Amino acid sequence: MRILKYLFLLLLLSLVTLSVFVATQKGKFTVEKSLVINSPKSAIYNYVNDAKNWKEWNSLAVEDSLMQIDYSQNTIGSGSSFSWDGKEGNGDLQTLYVKENDSISQKMNFNGNNATISIHFKDTIGGTKVSWKAKGEMGFMFKVLTSFNGGAKKIFELMFEKSLANLDRKLDYEINTYSIKVDGIVNKTKSHYLAQTFTCEFSKVSKNSGIVFTKITNFCNNNNLTISGKPFVIYHTYDTSKELTKLSICIPIKDSIHISEGSDITSKTLDAFQALKTTLKGDYSHNKKALDKATQYLREKHLISDAAFSHLEIYTIGKSQINNPSKWVTEIYYPLQQKAVAKPVVTVPKPAIISPVTEEEPSEF
Repeated sequence: MRILKYLFLLLLLSLVTLSVFVATQKGKFTVEKSLVINSPKSAIYNYVNDAKNWKEWNSLAVEDSLMQIDYSQNTIGSGSSFSWDGKEGNGDLQTLYVKENDSISQKMNFNGNNATISIHFKDTIGGTKVSWKAKGEMGFMFKVLTSFNGGAKKIFELMFEKSLANLDRKLDYEINTYSIKVDGIVNKTKSHYLAQTFTCEFSKVSKNSGIVFTKITNFCNNNNLTISGKPFVIYHTYDTSKELTKLSICIPIKDSIHISEGSDITSKTLDAFQALKTTLKGDYSHNKKALDKATQYLREKHLISDAAFSHLEIYTIGKSQINNPSKWVTEIYYPLQQKAVAKPVVTVPKPAIISPVTEEEPSEF
């Protein structure tokens, strides 16, 4: 009985000692890891900025196929958020603000521990340097867990290393796998559509398109309008020197409608036209290569673009249908001037001049 008492006291003393040890450990931590990824900065930024892609590269989700993830209605940029419940615990992540193609700031709660997250993207030799930093404070139970696993810094460093490696592998294939095909001259049929028109920088087209496509789609749903095709963008002007474009972000509808004045959404009709079609299969970051290939074809074939607008892009398969950039399909159309068709020359014979018939005089012979 006395032995049991001593064992109990020893166990109690050990627990007290452990508690004191854990309690005196630093609760705050700072972890930062970087990796150069062989993909364009804008492509990496857009991929990481979409919360729905988190499960494709973050090691917590990659290593837990049964993890349950719930997303907010908006998954891109400031205000987007999601929560998860997995074998390593539960948590949530919220994007506080973003700087286009530069950085993302977030707030994370993981098993009751809070941390601020910052991800920076910088062009460098060999690709894009992605720097991921976390600053946080641990609760008591997390201190206990980390004490037996090398500390919080070691745990987070390992998670960051695995996640960045996953991101590199994922994007190396998904972003850099693409194909471009010049399909030739086609006839585009007349179509009705809803649109919002504005001017913006090239780098912001993708972000703005996603926002406006959702806005117009909701407008259609709220007003029982039938969407009759894939979303598209009309580039009215395309200034490569200033990287500035005036564009209309469009959703095709079955019938033309009247919208009251004052709305930023307009109802328009695109008349039938002849165009040079080019198809890009892959991430939108290769769009410039597709445009260059199309314009080269125009020059080689001595085709003249119509000045009605610069070009049109139809997003046949995009991120709303599939999460793999390598499988996205964008159709590009350059409007062409209609060649004047020479009318056949019809030669009308002049009427024959017929002399009046006279009675032949009698011959002397």
